[in-house]
Amino acid sequence: MEQFTLAVKAVSDFFWNNILLFLLCGTGIYFTLRLKLIQVRKFGEGMRRLFGGFNLNGKKADHEGMSSFQALTTAIAAQVGTGNITGCATALASGGPGAIFWMWVSAFFGMATIYGEAVLAQKFRTTVNGHVTGGPIYYIRAAFKGRFGAFLAGFFSVAIILALGFMGNMVQSNSIGAAFSNAFHIPALVVGFFVAAVSAFIFIGGVKRIASVTEKLVPVMAVFYIVGCLIILFINRSTLLNCFQQIFVLAFQPQAMAGGVAGVTVKTAMRFGVARGLFSNEAGMGSTPHAHALAKVERPQDQGVIAMMGVFIDTFVILTLTALVILSSGALASGEEGTALAQLAFNQAFGSFGNTFIAICMLFFAFSTIIGWYFFGEVNVKALFGEKAVRIYSIIVVGFVVVGSALKVDLVWNLSDLFNGLMVIPNLIALLALSGLVARIAKE
Repeated sequence: MEQFTLAVKAVSDFFWNNILLFLLCGTGIYFTLRLKLIQVRKFGEGMRRLFGGFNLNGKKADHEGMSSFQALTTAIAAQVGTGNITGCATALASGGPGAIFWMWVSAFFGMATIYGEAVLAQKFRTTVNGHVTGGPIYYIRAAFKGRFGAFLAGFFSVAIILALGFMGNMVQSNSIGAAFSNAFHIPALVVGFFVAAVSAFIFIGGVKRIASVTEKLVPVMAVFYIVGCLIILFINRSTLLNCFQQIFVLAFQPQAMAGGVAGVTVKTAMRFGVARGLFSNEAGMGSTPHAHALAKVERPQDQGVIAMMGVFIDTFVILTLTALVILSSGALASGEEGTALAQLAFNQAFGSFGNTFIAICMLFFAFSTIIGWYFFGEVNVKALFGEKAVRIYSIIVVGFVVVGSALKVDLVWNLSDLFNGLMVIPNLIALLALSGLVARIAKE
């Protein structure tokens, strides 16, 4: 089994680092040019729409969809996950401080990609059994008629159900179980049953309850984490200038100054920064369009503009704060990686409360991702197998949440990464095929 796990990891790493990295970045650059720097021109409008629609207790979602803000928070629920803590720490440990610069670059171009995804999700959304729905499966079918379109759409749906709905949610619950076990010595399985029970309650309520939960949970978890990070950065304020200097200098000269990670090259910094950034903000992966399709807006481009704010919040705010906390604490020199590196950084400022803070944030981040990923999978289960299959899908997801909390899930993580990559291909093919339509809509 260990050999199989390593083989899956090798295939996944090759796929992400040598194919998807260039496809995702290339698509982002193409949309940026085709849409004439839409992420710069419409940034102000996106912020106005974000704060203009801010509401912790908005109108309940119904068969016609949800508010634009609820759609954004549902998307951010999936985007802001354990990758914002663990993924950022991994990028720093493997690619050095310069990796953060390349995270920013990938996010900048990713904002144009996600604009296209949201516009197409709105344009090709449809009504099934009286309920509005949408996502890549529908605009893939629109881009390619006949058997080829049906094959690509079906392939995408199966990949996202496996990658996010099943395996992805399994590893999210594992992150919660591990964090609470370390911080409070609560058995991981007990935590898993609790998370599964709350998840089941939300799943049963359908899109109405999912929208209601995410519009409250996402702003609260974001503020909690941002305030915690800002407190640490205030404590370490004398080192902040040096942190930014490391990020910019080591992006192009990895060994130019103290703080660089031994053996890191420009290519390594770029690879880990771009890969972890894209994996976190999900631009181009085809996941968040399921939420944006349900937004009640006057024009598709209205949701495209606010969708860009999800990538901005995920990478330029949350990921950047995590990186600055780790760099300003000096924890990078410890040799720790992943969650342990993040915990060390927070412990140096908060003492023993650091572990508790990370555990609470992991609960918020991973649980919100479980909700978002479940919903994305549900849309595709309905499209492939009909309404009756949703209950079976829900039961399987809840079971995976319980089991995943207490297992060593290296294989599941690697399989999730691989299927995440596989679902990107048909989504990007459709995005590029429909780029002309996106450009025309953007001009309206």
